[in-house]
Amino acid sequence: MSNAQLKGSTIFPLEKKVEANFIGDAYLQMVFTDPTPLNAPIGNVTFAPGARNNWHSHKVGQVLLVTGGEGWYQEEGKPAQLLKTGDVINIAPNVKHWHGATQDSWFVHLAITPGETEWLEPVDDAWYGSL
Repeated sequence: MSNAQLKGSTIFPLEKKVEANFIGDAYLQMVFTDPTPLNAPIGNVTFAPGARNNWHSHKVGQVLLVTGGEGWYQEEGKPAQLLKTGDVINIAPNVKHWHGATQDSWFVHLAITPGETEWLEPVDDAWYGSL
């Protein structure tokens, strides 16, 4: 997905580049942070080609709503899944996983994340490169 195509598929601005717990260029725009009524923060995450987050888990779980591009989602011990615009991933509590862009596409998703996130080790470069 080119920058021009990305611009047409994003709902929210890129905002702040995320450094910690990510590899490559990724940007986070918090869309909703009010603790009432649901206490379920929503972040718009934009990954440049090749960008991804570290392995991590969420104590309460997480929902990903893919709004643009193509990316990967993988739970520990399972094969990586290719994600495309319109896909929804419902991540159960305490499931170790990672997500990010494919090597040649931007990837944008909304992440609904109540509760705490436990950040773990980076995704191995060789493994990611083999996808």
